[in-house]
Amino acid sequence: MALIVQKYGGSSVADAEKIKSVARRIVETKEGGNEVVVVVSAMGDTTDELIQLARQVNPKPQERELDVLLSTGEIVSSTILAMALHNLGYKAVSLSGAQAGIETDAIYSKARILRLEPKRVIEELEKGNIVIVAGFQGITKGMDITTLGRGGSDTTAVALAATLKAQICQIYTDVEGVFTADPRLVPEARKLKEIGYEEMLELATLGAKVMHSRAVELGEVYNMPILVASSFSDKSGTIIHGGIMMEVRNKVRGIAHDLNVAKVTVVGVPDQPGIASAIFEPLVKANISVDTIVQNASINNITDLTFTVARGDLDNAMSLVQPIAKSIGARKCVSDSTLAKVSIIGTGMQNTPGYAANMFRTLYEQGINIQLITTSEIRITCIVGEDRVEDAVKALHKAFELERDVI
Repeated sequence: MALIVQKYGGSSVADAEKIKSVARRIVETKEGGNEVVVVVSAMGDTTDELIQLARQVNPKPQERELDVLLSTGEIVSSTILAMALHNLGYKAVSLSGAQAGIETDAIYSKARILRLEPKRVIEELEKGNIVIVAGFQGITKGMDITTLGRGGSDTTAVALAATLKAQICQIYTDVEGVFTADPRLVPEARKLKEIGYEEMLELATLGAKVMHSRAVELGEVYNMPILVASSFSDKSGTIIHGGIMMEVRNKVRGIAHDLNVAKVTVVGVPDQPGIASAIFEPLVKANISVDTIVQNASINNITDLTFTVARGDLDNAMSLVQPIAKSIGARKCVSDSTLAKVSIIGTGMQNTPGYAANMFRTLYEQGINIQLITTSEIRITCIVGEDRVEDAVKALHKAFELERDVI
């Protein structure tokens, strides 16, 4: 008997009829001779509605209380789904993240899983139950409820699959798989049959919303195959796994974009040891993730330092960096929140000439100015104006002929 972990996103459980449909899909998996653990997100837009409610009574709600509030969304959907399964004549039990044994650190709204002790999950499976776990949440050693951040239910599902040694982790959402670009921007974007962990991690990190990046990280660490498919159809999805790709293929696997970008520039920084540490260490302590970092060549021992953060972290970042800039003798500190990232991603690009040149030429031909460039072994990212990101994605998808299956 195989163990399968399934995760259903908010759009998949948005109302009673959709929950009934999900229950029938789970029953099919159970009737196939499998043990089933299901992770669910909050129904529809529940999380956003709860955030709005909190801000109506307090514009800056305390993080601990906000996490407790937001965790209730997944509790509702997990219990309702268990009831739907009972109505179909199947044994099912709903568990909170804490009951499922998910222990996290105490960084509210961005908590990370420290350990997972699924004793209760195993006990319920042994009783013949379908186990429904509330995603997106855990509990600290001090018994405080935490949430894992946007998309955190993906992480819950993969963590459970890895710990329980499941056969596969199936992520059901409102799209049919992983595409070469966002099909809402590029109608000719092609669904990938399979993709490696590293490429998927870059796509997720750089803006592809179909998977949470930390879930992909866990999948790679524990070699857990992940299926991404639609909960609204029976079409085959995309398998994320560690298989070796054929060498003769288009090295670019996908185009990712991200509008959640803000730039901070510290102008006129003294070029001397310890300056970068003085700027970035306070950001780390404030749990602000820094992405692209660029330092200009020093002229007369003076340079400019630029980095990007998520837009939601910009105000906090500026409040930390501005006094530091003044204390180190920098001229000023400025920011820009009207930017976006566009990236080409694929294993082997670094060892094959022409990809960077093709990307830069394509953006030039569209009249798109590149503000920053950053690279890794498997991706090239350009920071551009947010008003041109759609043009950039469409042009790059066409330039690298991603609508074609084999090149």
